[in-house]
Amino acid sequence: MAHISCRALLFDLDGVLIDSTPAVARVWAAWAAEHGFDPDDVVRRAHGRPSLTTIRELLPHADHSAENREVERREIADIGGVVPLPGALALLNALRHTEWAIVTSCTRPLAEVRIRAAGLPLPQHLVTASDITHGKPHPEPFLKGATSLGLAPADCVVLEDAPAGIRAGKAAGSRVLALRTTAPDAELTAAGADWLVADCSHLALGKPPAPGSLLLQI
Repeated sequence: MAHISCRALLFDLDGVLIDSTPAVARVWAAWAAEHGFDPDDVVRRAHGRPSLTTIRELLPHADHSAENREVERREIADIGGVVPLPGALALLNALRHTEWAIVTSCTRPLAEVRIRAAGLPLPQHLVTASDITHGKPHPEPFLKGATSLGLAPADCVVLEDAPAGIRAGKAAGSRVLALRTTAPDAELTAAGADWLVADCSHLALGKPPAPGSLLLQI
């Protein structure tokens, strides 16, 4: 058993706390087909990054804002099959609100819809694509996540499932625990993950070594 001492946890949302894969795949596959792209490739590109980033890459000359609004509208409307991942609810309920934040590539409206659909508590500290200039793999999202808690990134452990998110966490100066919910181990390790687990059900909180700290057990 590994023991990780830190002061807070910074959670990605999709693929870490919730499974929204069916909804995401439906929305992006339909969008890809309408624009003549390979649906499987677009779904892979879109995971773990702001939707605007994917749209800009694939449609460099389009009205990016309009396309992004339409994708978001569809994602907010489609919450079928959005469920909490194993262990997510128990872990969040064991933490004080000052000990965790969600840092997601969703917009704030979409993140809140999915969190509610999965039956998870709304965090007091939430960083979304609506709050940043540069999305993952840029470190800005996790830098803001740590700042929202009044902590340095080195005091936080990032929980991620996507290589782009892992790179963002490492670039921010945090240690990263990767979940095997989305990508192969080789991709998670190559992105810089410090630890790998199947999902949040393999994590537990132990007795903290000092006041104001957390002890995460794998």
